[in-house]
Amino acid sequence: MVGIRYGTVSITGNFRENNEDNLFVDELNRYFLVADGMGGQCAGEKASQLAIELIPEKLNELIDFNTDPAEKVTQSIDQAVAHANLEIMALGELDPNCRSMGTTIVFAIQVGEKFFIGGVGDSRVYLLRNDALHQLTTDHSLTQALVDAGTITAEEALTHRYKNVLYRYLGTKDGSAGTQARHLDPTPRDRMILCSDGVTDGISDEKLQELLGQFDDPQQAAEEIVKAAQEGGSKDNITCIVIFIDE
Repeated sequence: MVGIRYGTVSITGNFRENNEDNLFVDELNRYFLVADGMGGQCAGEKASQLAIELIPEKLNELIDFNTDPAEKVTQSIDQAVAHANLEIMALGELDPNCRSMGTTIVFAIQVGEKFFIGGVGDSRVYLLRNDALHQLTTDHSLTQALVDAGTITAEEALTHRYKNVLYRYLGTKDGSAGTQARHLDPTPRDRMILCSDGVTDGISDEKLQELLGQFDDPQQAAEEIVKAAQEGGSKDNITCIVIFIDE
């Protein structure tokens, strides 16, 4: 396992009555999850809570975090996320208060000397390496689909009316269609952030890069990023996990 330090913050923010985001850090630092729930009343909060409860259970059951090969890990991750997706869908059918609830999920999972990064929805994982910021996940949003199709530019997507409309998330059949997990060979001084769209709605990638590289303490970095997003006008719950790879 790679040596890491991390910091976490999750706040309701200025515009919401309750926090529908959830995060999870494995006690052995093997995996990290961020989920951003959606739905009426407290349904979104319930969906994200289910995701961060059920996915760890399956990961622990399916993965040998020391020796499993990459292909098996990827299959196990998809199986764990699909299990959570089906349970969220089932509760949505059974409980009228949870109808149409859903959640995003992003993860960073450490197996041996590798990380596996992916997700469903529009929460994101970024990597800061050698002073360059890289987005490691792809949004499952209508605007990203339009960007991919060449219909709009990345700049237009920032203010597009369908910016927060998702075509894939947990709580729908497409939520079990795979996480597109990618491998990352970590290097000393790498820094990662897992975040809900409350972070990215409030600060630019340039500001995120600056703050992620500015501090020596991952908890301080997480707090400053969330503070900047809140002050930058984020209208959602704001959640992040910041991970530093030790030298």
